[in-house]
Amino acid sequence: MRALCWNGVNDLKVETVADPVLVNPHDAIIKVGLTTTCGSDLHVIDGLIPSMEEGDILGHEFMGEVVEVGPEVKNIRRGDRVVVPSFIACGSCWYCQHHLFSCCDNTNPNAHMQEQILGYPTAGIYAYSHAFGGYAGSHAEYVRVPFADNDCFVVPDGVPDEQALFLSDAAPTGYMGADFCNIHPGDTVAVWGCGGVGLMAAQSAYIMGAEKVIAIDRFPERLTMARDLVGAIPLDYTKVDIYEALLELTHGRGPDSCIDAVGMEAHGEGLQYAYDKTKQALRMHTDVGTALRQAIYCCRKGGTLSILGVYGLMDKFPLGVAMNKGLTIRTAQQHGQHYMKALLTHAERGELRTDFLATHRFSLEDSPRGYEMFKNKEDGCVRAVFKP
Repeated sequence: MRALCWNGVNDLKVETVADPVLVNPHDAIIKVGLTTTCGSDLHVIDGLIPSMEEGDILGHEFMGEVVEVGPEVKNIRRGDRVVVPSFIACGSCWYCQHHLFSCCDNTNPNAHMQEQILGYPTAGIYAYSHAFGGYAGSHAEYVRVPFADNDCFVVPDGVPDEQALFLSDAAPTGYMGADFCNIHPGDTVAVWGCGGVGLMAAQSAYIMGAEKVIAIDRFPERLTMARDLVGAIPLDYTKVDIYEALLELTHGRGPDSCIDAVGMEAHGEGLQYAYDKTKQALRMHTDVGTALRQAIYCCRKGGTLSILGVYGLMDKFPLGVAMNKGLTIRTAQQHGQHYMKALLTHAERGELRTDFLATHRFSLEDSPRGYEMFKNKEDGCVRAVFKP
């Protein structure tokens, strides 16, 4: 089959590789219908996530058709149209039983690679380095899905492919971020980042009852989407002082909740940003913490900080600010399996729109160009979608 492979930092090629096969009786093979880029992929491509190997297949956000199932798979069958969360969960360990699916104990065969840093390993995830399991990704014609009964969700007929695609990762991540905020009627939620996850977090905050959602970014086309398609109040951090603007919009109190949907490759301005970029370039730490630090500073006293952006190692973390203000901090990799039923229901009812994230479409053969546009945000690219 054909697949998009990582061959080194910023070196992507579409190559012919072996077709996936059933390895365990609970596996399924999915013919990929659509797969998309994600901001987390850029961390891999840029070499910020260690333990990638030449030839690894990229991609972790996808939907498609079941073409083969193992003998122990009971809940899906050939021909089913399914969406698959990006984190792989067994469904039976203590963490899965408590719906902490991205913390699954049984799906990362390389757990030892994480234990020295994290103490306890995460679940496996498609195409996110060998430290996260070494699983082949979805930017391919076919992909193997372990624990298919727990990780494949049949898409209702009323939900088109492009709506279902983003229920794999962007929508559940954003929805989880809003859920972490424990939103009450009348709340104001500020979201840093108007990429796929940020737009989904903003939309989800409204679904959960927020009165006002403020979206922060610097790209006019993304801020326009946040305003026109989600109903958020857009703020361009290159044109206004975000702290002062948030105070004005919240009558001097600050947002009740702040969601960081940016992560380790945040853009910024000033001396702190230059410091972060220098240390990142020298591999002295992995993260540019501009958005996260600003969210902590801007959140009201006693408010909630929801961290969705992916981080590794960062210094100058303002823990004292969070402690003295009494912030509640919640963060996780997405527990997609926990939210999938609700997301499919919202999508089927038209309450949650995701298809507008698909700003650019490519064949799999043209996927390197798709990543180039996505990374450089050319032509207003929010997400590049590939159809094998």
